[in-house]
Amino acid sequence: MRRFSSIFIGLLCFFQVGFAQNKYEKESRIKKEAFPEKAYDLISAYLENAKRVRFYQESDSTKKSFEAKFKKGRLHYSVEFNAEGDLEDVEFIIREFDIPEDTWNTIKSYLSSNYPKLRIKKIQQQHPLTEDDPEKTVYEAFQNLMLPHINYEIIFSSKKERKFQSYEALFNAEGNLVNIRKSFPPSYDHVLY
Repeated sequence: MRRFSSIFIGLLCFFQVGFAQNKYEKESRIKKEAFPEKAYDLISAYLENAKRVRFYQESDSTKKSFEAKFKKGRLHYSVEFNAEGDLEDVEFIIREFDIPEDTWNTIKSYLSSNYPKLRIKKIQQQHPLTEDDPEKTVYEAFQNLMLPHINYEIIFSSKKERKFQSYEALFNAEGNLVNIRKSFPPSYDHVLY
């Protein structure tokens, strides 16, 4: 019985960490020269004719990374790299009707049953690094292909105990929850250049 209790407590701690992490984010704008060269080389061709190109160094409660944000066509892109300049994912802002209906219904069902009073702030389609092939991942993201390995990141706020709390939830292509965590307002330290 004692061993069972230890295992149960261990599993409970694991699920608390996996599903209830808080996100404290700090984002600082940087010059292009401070952005990893390896990362810039990967996306430079996609930056042609892009507007509002900005580079950031980001740190949150778990890691440090670099991010390029820009608008190309009608989409707002965010391409994230780790501290070494390796691609992590490509995201762009979408709307509810851009998500397949079955997937959106699954996401909506989860959110409404767990967060009855919610406001969706932003939805992003996420193309995570696949097959350890950054060129392929970037190409697929910019082609806006609906693939079985894409994710949807939903940023929303929900009223609980008389106050609003922001959350960041990640769902897979079928609409099943992958991860959710509380999100706190970002801290921006803009470097002028």
